[in-house]
Parts: sequence; structure tokens; C-alpha cells
Amino acid sequence: MRANYKMQRLFVSEDLRAGGRVSLAAEQTHYLLHVLRLTEGAEILLFNGRHGEWRARLSELRKKSVTVEALEQTRPQTERPELHYCFAPLKVGRLDYLVQKAVEMGAGVLQPVLTQHTQVSRIGVERLQANATEAAEQCGILALPEVCEAMKLERLLESWDPGRRLIFCDEAAAGNNPLPLLQQVEERKLALLVGPEGGFSEAERRLLHALPFVTAIPLGPRILRADTAAVAALAVIQASVGDW
Repeated sequence: MRANYKMQRLFVSEDLRAGGRVSLAAEQTHYLLHVLRLTEGAEILLFNGRHGEWRARLSELRKKSVTVEALEQTRPQTERPELHYCFAPLKVGRLDYLVQKAVEMGAGVLQPVLTQHTQVSRIGVERLQANATEAAEQCGILALPEVCEAMKLERLLESWDPGRRLIFCDEAAAGNNPLPLLQQVEERKLALLVGPEGGFSEAERRLLHALPFVTAIPLGPRILRADTAAVAALAVIQASVGDW
């Protein structure tokens, strides 16, 4: 069942049930009352990643707080998508964009990866989660993605589940068309790995190519920025071997 895109959706941490009341956070209150200018009795949608999506009514309006009453479930809870997105962190503005688009494209796990050419070493997981939540609110997603702590590439590969196919965007791969390579993938559990602006080092490429659970793909004839490459790769994976 598709989301109702005409109603405002908000994420809350509280349990949701018929007749249950939820006090919204200050920033949510400000947005509803002073940006959207909603009044008492207006209806919105709530979700918490556990109990599906609920139609709710604004019942108590104060200057800095709003209480909403859950009325009925509009969509049942869904499972978190199986697709893992592993990425070398970028600078803040572009990293925000990257995370939001990955969630929109169906990533269920966000795994920052530190490579030899990664230029950003400190990653704010809370900021990543906030961007993921915002994307879920806007795009009708019910299951929030898991946001993991950053991990070095070598450690990630050492602990990898060999039953999950890792597709990595190899800027030095031969050819321009990733589809024939993706069409050979039989596993349903998938992950995507996109490197930093400087690409993977030769040592990292050799390591990845040597692993039996890795499939290297090209991304066409043009040089793509890392955030553009992420969206392009997620789109082609979802269209060819994903859930589209």
C-alpha cells in the first residue's frame, strides 16, 4: 500500500495505538503550528518504525507543545529493506544529500566506510540518523534504516557475511554497461559499496577483486561525483536485481 503524500508525516519514538496520545517535540510543534499553520482538529500521519503508520488528530495545542491522538492505522509495519549501502563519507552538505537519497532509494542499512582516500574521518552518526529520518518522513517509508558506526574497509570485509553479494563501483572497471554483470547476480541479499572522491586505491581494488562475494561494476562512460555515483548505482541495482 502506497503512502498518502497529501498528509504531513512525522516520526515519533512513542508507541502507537488507537486512542493513544503523543506529545510532539518542540521542533515538530513549531513546524506544524508556525510553518504549516495547522489548527486543532487537523490530521497528520505518525509512524515510529514499529507499529506501522497512523492517522492522528491534533487535540491539544499550546505555544511550545502539541498533543496528537492516534485514530487508526493506515498502513501496517513493513520490514526494513535488505539492501545495505556502504559508502565513504563526504563533506557535510553532500553527505546529507547522499544519506537522504540512499534512504529514498531503498537502503535498509547505512554503513560509513573509511578507505585510504577518504577525506572525512569524523562522522556524526546522530546527524546521519536525523537525515535518514527526515527522508523517511517525506517519502512514506515506514522502516527506518539502521545507521552504523564508521568502519575501516579492511575490517568491514573481514567480518562480511559471504551470503550477501557486495557490488562495488569500480571506476577502473572495463566497459561502460553494468547490466550484464548485475544480471549474473543470483543472491537476494545485496550491498553496494561506493568509494570516496579520490576513488579506491590500487591495493583496495586488488583486495576487493580477490573476494568471491564481490561483483565489480562500471557506471558508464562519464566520471561521476561520489554522491551522483551513489544515486546512479542504487537506481540500476534496484531496477535490475532489486525491488523495482
